[in-house]
Amino acid sequence: MPTSLLREHIDESVAIIRKHTPLIPDIAIVMGTGLARLADIIEVECVLPYKQIPHFPLATVETHKGKLLLGTLNEKNVVAMQGRFHYYEGYTMQQITFPIRVMKALGAKTLIMCNATGGLNPRYKKGDIIIIDDHINLQGDNPLIGQNDNTLGQRFPDMIEPYSNYLIELAEKTAREKNIVIQRGVYVSVAGPNLETKAEYRFLKTIGADVVGMSTVPETIVAVHSDMRVLAFSIVTDECFPDALKPVSVEDIIATANKAEPALADLIMGIVGKL
Repeated sequence: MPTSLLREHIDESVAIIRKHTPLIPDIAIVMGTGLARLADIIEVECVLPYKQIPHFPLATVETHKGKLLLGTLNEKNVVAMQGRFHYYEGYTMQQITFPIRVMKALGAKTLIMCNATGGLNPRYKKGDIIIIDDHINLQGDNPLIGQNDNTLGQRFPDMIEPYSNYLIELAEKTAREKNIVIQRGVYVSVAGPNLETKAEYRFLKTIGADVVGMSTVPETIVAVHSDMRVLAFSIVTDECFPDALKPVSVEDIIATANKAEPALADLIMGIVGKL
């Protein structure tokens, strides 16, 4: 079978990374909004700006630094994205998820992600940490559309368990040990970048969503396609209750995420140590 263009691009990216470090990561981490502090905890062996890695997009969101870190966290080899990509930045789904392919090719078998979200469930409050146990894709696109490379994954991956039940239970156990309060919920991903209207929030809650955001689902789909285990967290940065909706700014969202960040970083460090 001829090598696909996607596989060629993955191999080219891996080759450049391997010129800088031989480290083989067990775990891949996407440090979205609310997890930047984890970069200070990782014992970094190698830092590569995205612009130095062939075929990597460039981060355009101000809170996403755009660097790939390789090192150790709680004695486990990790590769971490310091900044992710979003559909609303104008990238294709394949571009958004390309780094997941590369981290898998580097050796990672487990993917841990986090994001900032709007809370639709009235039981959630600003600053709450949510374990995503399922998702709804409303981004209007899918990273698996197009020619399938069978060496990367099967044509029709089963999404019955997109988020690993084992990892969810491990996260809940670790949270109890650390006295960190967490909840579980369904994440709905929309295209963005605008926040939703009152009517849209009502609709999203009606179809079963607990939190809403603009990322994570494309990466999860590709990780499942790549036979990786996935664990994902949301930080509720604003309360999206249609009958009591208040204006929210990006500054408010970031401030709320920053307050929850130490607990989430501590939780993930504990989970990594048990893997």
